[in-house]
Amino acid sequence: MNTLGHLAVVMDGNRRWARKNGILEKIGYLHGTKTIQKIIEVCIDEGIKNLTLFAFSTENWQRPKDEVEYIFNLFEKYLDSSLDSFMKNDVRFRAIGDLSKLDSKLLSKIKGFESKTLENTRLCVNVAISYGAKDEIVRAVRRVLEKGLEVNEANIQANLDLSEDVDLLLRVGNAKRISNFLLWQCAYAEIFFSDTLFPGLTKREFKRIIKDFKSRKRTFGK
Repeated sequence: MNTLGHLAVVMDGNRRWARKNGILEKIGYLHGTKTIQKIIEVCIDEGIKNLTLFAFSTENWQRPKDEVEYIFNLFEKYLDSSLDSFMKNDVRFRAIGDLSKLDSKLLSKIKGFESKTLENTRLCVNVAISYGAKDEIVRAVRRVLEKGLEVNEANIQANLDLSEDVDLLLRVGNAKRISNFLLWQCAYAEIFFSDTLFPGLTKREFKRIIKDFKSRKRTFGK
């Protein structure tokens, strides 16, 4: 049976879920935050140590300005309301991506949240925001060169935003693509595609997906 140490999730389908349910598209993101809490609870129950959530991509900056502002305002509110839960459940928070593009207020709030949860060890929740895998790899190579190190796999991996390899990549929302998410870390990840739109993902389906992963045979190219 496979051990699931690092789960990565592409949280797709928030707007489509809202349209399907006859509500404003923006509200789909609000319901998505409730699904995030469900995922965190299951990860704790399953003993998963790393959870990485794809929240906002480098390409998402091209979306309408009011939608982008709503997403980041919602993210701020999520940080404000979630600290007690993270501390109570011994969960660490970490943001990855090109954070230089964020405004100073949000960046300060992210750094504060990271600092307060730094010593928590039960689960690490990595939120990919202003993130693109190709961009991450380029930035990692630049760090390697700046440090005067040899450009090799070990040094590049050590200088990525996230060095832990992914065991299972879950993509919800009906699309069958990776969308520039953790390309390096997913080199040998198992992949599960679900037609469920993200706000509609239930604990029951999530646990079924984890069970499916544990039953797969992983060869890592051997």
